[in-house]
Amino acid sequence: MRVKPEVLEAVERLAAAELRSVNAQLEVLLREALARRGGLKDRKSSGAD
Repeated sequence: MRVKPEVLEAVERLAAAELRSVNAQLEVLLREALARRGGLKDRKSSGAD
C-alpha cells in the first residue's frame, strides 16, 4: 500500500497510543471506515462463519 509519509506517521502515532501494531491499526481504521459507509457486513448475520 502506498501512502503519503504524513499519513503513515499519523497511523504510527495512533497505533502507538492504542498499543497496536501499524498493521492492526490499519485494519481497525479500514473496518471503521467501511462500517460507516455500509460496506462491511456483520459476519454473524451473513453466515460467513
